[in-house]
Amino acid sequence: MDLTAADHRIPLSDGNTIPVLGLGTYSEPKLTPKGTCKTSVKIAIDTGYRHIDGAYIYKNEHEVGEAIREKMAEGKVKREDIFYCGKLWATNLEPERVRPCLERTLNVLQLDYVDLYIIEVPMAFKPGDEVYPRDENGKWLYHKSNLCATWEVECHPYFTQPKLRKFCQQHDIVIVAYSPLGTSRNPTWVNTSSPPLLKDELLNSLGKKYNKSAAQVALRFNIQRGVVVIPKSSNPHRIKENFQIFDFSLTEEEMKNVEALNKNIRLVEMLMWCDHPEYPFHEEY
Repeated sequence: MDLTAADHRIPLSDGNTIPVLGLGTYSEPKLTPKGTCKTSVKIAIDTGYRHIDGAYIYKNEHEVGEAIREKMAEGKVKREDIFYCGKLWATNLEPERVRPCLERTLNVLQLDYVDLYIIEVPMAFKPGDEVYPRDENGKWLYHKSNLCATWEVECHPYFTQPKLRKFCQQHDIVIVAYSPLGTSRNPTWVNTSSPPLLKDELLNSLGKKYNKSAAQVALRFNIQRGVVVIPKSSNPHRIKENFQIFDFSLTEEEMKNVEALNKNIRLVEMLMWCDHPEYPFHEEY
């Protein structure tokens, strides 16, 4: 797979292509200063990113849209250069709610289309405008759905998803990996029993060999095996650093060694919803 900074798209089964590296835009709305996302997206586009991953529920899609449109106005990119992925939230999985939600996203972005629109989490909540519906006792209000779709999955050197990856390869499905560098250590929804990925001895030793960071090695590992990665960052230095993964490659032996780090431990467990009838992480995949 010949991937370069200028051309790092891989084919999808429908004939379209997707950049193998994207910028994740999730952040805690209450903790993130206004304009942070817009600045991050503009820096990312200037750096060479052409894949932006967002969602209406992140409450910053308007900033994503502003950044893309400004870069288009500058002549830096054309709309067709950008691959934007939006998401449908769990309270909107009823068929009649899908199109209005997509149109709302387009209106917020002020773009004519999105390149990919996926389900945020494969669990349905009570339909409506309340994002996190609960009853008067604070209990989650779940809903039954009939999902037949594709969504992003967690995938990194500590959770390599070998069985799922094999299944996807057999069916010509591209995996998009969220949390490709691990994730925050928020115990509310994250398994903190696993050690921080970026402190791993092997990843850091390979980083020293190639004059790269452990994060760059972890990202390179996934894209080298055809997995799309969407690392999130609002730090200008890290946004640029995460993009600098096309000027080196891991040897076959090094790839096997990194793959052997797999602990089959999921970091993003979302245990607050583990009693949901559709909770997906009880499944073998």
